[in-house]
Amino acid sequence: MADADGAYGRMLDTLLASPEPSIRWKVRTRVLDEAPDSAGIVALRHEIRDSERVRRLLAPFSSTSWPGAYAKWQGAHWVLAALADLGYPSGDSALYPLREQVLDTWLDASYYTEFEATAKSAAYRRRGVPVMRGRHRRCASQQGNALWFLITLGLADRRRDDLAERLLYWQWPDGGWNCDKNPAAGTSSFCETLLPMRGLAAYAATPGATRAGAAEAAARRAAEVLLTRRLAFRRSTGHLIHPEFARLHYPLYWHYDLLGGLKGMADLGLLGDERCADALDLLESLRLADGWPAHARYYRTAPDIALHHDCADWGGTSSRRANPWVTADALAVLHAAGRVR
Repeated sequence: MADADGAYGRMLDTLLASPEPSIRWKVRTRVLDEAPDSAGIVALRHEIRDSERVRRLLAPFSSTSWPGAYAKWQGAHWVLAALADLGYPSGDSALYPLREQVLDTWLDASYYTEFEATAKSAAYRRRGVPVMRGRHRRCASQQGNALWFLITLGLADRRRDDLAERLLYWQWPDGGWNCDKNPAAGTSSFCETLLPMRGLAAYAATPGATRAGAAEAAARRAAEVLLTRRLAFRRSTGHLIHPEFARLHYPLYWHYDLLGGLKGMADLGLLGDERCADALDLLESLRLADGWPAHARYYRTAPDIALHHDCADWGGTSSRRANPWVTADALAVLHAAGRVR
């Protein structure tokens, strides 16, 4: 343990010296437990707001022609999600126009229209949410992510109740969500369950939330979808569900990996559940000498608006070199689990 503690200490020193204020914010608040309302952390969040990374993320909204809200990965949906994870200051009215675009998109009338479909082809023929064998086939990660980042950024208004209501209404019997249009699909998707779980957990802790009790119960049910599979493993064989689940990424966007699952468990205070132990062990086993790597990425870095282009570079990938964003999150999870002092 002494060797591990020494390695973790060196990682912390490196991250605390990072030129990225968001890296320092993650470490100081989530590993070193500095109070979020302390003068030092408040000043740091203002530094984040004025950082070059945030300027790049917000650049597409400085013109009169904005990308679509869900344009991957430069639309308002993804930019607000990034800002929430970066520690951007709460309640900034400059972000209201982005909020409005997001809410106009995810509370559109089409999400209140549903229809029965018996075949995959039929599910795409009409505008609205298809229902197949009693299950709503909806990409709930969209409303779930929006609910999480609007609350985290202090931008949520009463429409947070509407986002939560849609998630509760679409929840599957096993506790999760899935947008699979194959009628035979009867099990929730990890990718479509993680973000609604986090969104509902954040909503349940929000003062004045009209559906707080139902949301907390729903988030716990969603957590069971992940926990009964030990966050990455098949119940039937014990084997890894998908190889990508054991590869680390940043940003994760709407995808899933074990670190994303563990961050979700941290949100709900469930890292002490014994069913998280194997995922925590696997995360620890992926550590390099200088931290944790990003094994793969879901983005391409380019200034133009194009599919999967991101305005920011998040450190790239390497099997031999640590990625500071992944390392900061891994240390935060292990600290919350009591594995890093």
